[in-house]
Amino acid sequence: MTRRTPLHWSVIAALCALLLAMLWVAPLLWALSTALRPEHETIAPVFHLLPQHWTAAAFGKVLGAGNVPRWLFNSTVVALAVTAITMAVSLMAAFAFSQLRFRGRDALFACALLAMLLPFEALLVPLFRTMNQLGLIDSYAGIVLPQVVSPVAIYVFRQFFDAIPEEFREAAVLDGAAPLRVLWSVYLPMSGNIVWAMAIVTFIAAWNNFLWPFIIVTSNDMMTIPLGLTQTYDAFGIRYAQLMASALLGAAPVALAYLVFQRRVMRGLLAATGLKG
Repeated sequence: MTRRTPLHWSVIAALCALLLAMLWVAPLLWALSTALRPEHETIAPVFHLLPQHWTAAAFGKVLGAGNVPRWLFNSTVVALAVTAITMAVSLMAAFAFSQLRFRGRDALFACALLAMLLPFEALLVPLFRTMNQLGLIDSYAGIVLPQVVSPVAIYVFRQFFDAIPEEFREAAVLDGAAPLRVLWSVYLPMSGNIVWAMAIVTFIAAWNNFLWPFIIVTSNDMMTIPLGLTQTYDAFGIRYAQLMASALLGAAPVALAYLVFQRRVMRGLLAATGLKG
């Protein structure tokens, strides 16, 4: 049997990647094509891949009707707040578990790992009761606070910190640096890529979160974009162009954030897996 050359496998891998990319992008292109059609073309019996009459009227109607701009603003505030607080809490917790020595450290870390096995749905009732007792129903704090604890981020950061030679921390301690100073000046600069990767993942998860805002939000003005989009079905009915336009507007900030920070995300994922890019 003739041995296949590396070039042969490279061609096959490239073709598979191209096929997967086409399968992934096809629904997005169809959504964009639908959003750029007049409403009567979306229900036309004759199939057309591209609009017969191009128009951005659906986007204008979506932005002008309802509270879509307000929902986008709420999602931005919530996602940024969740990301910032989650990164701060996770970095400090991971540094303590990795570099500090205190009684019960391993037990606490084990509890953090066990938290990854507990589905968020199981915490809905106690979290809602807690937010209600604190008077945080239908508020930014009520939406943000239950989302800021990330056992996955703590675990990833701790594993990364464990791989950093202790000589760096010892040198900083000899210079009189406190633990927070060591984290900020030594470990954080060395962990930039993995921090960016986890931050983008956290931002996307917070932006797309539907379940918790659905539970905690009671007014239209406090809805995030995933929750608000469910209201467009009642407002727009079978106006598919406007439905697709609203969905694209909701997804655009997340897609833009990933495209801007794509290189950092890939470097961070490579660093987390121990590979070199």
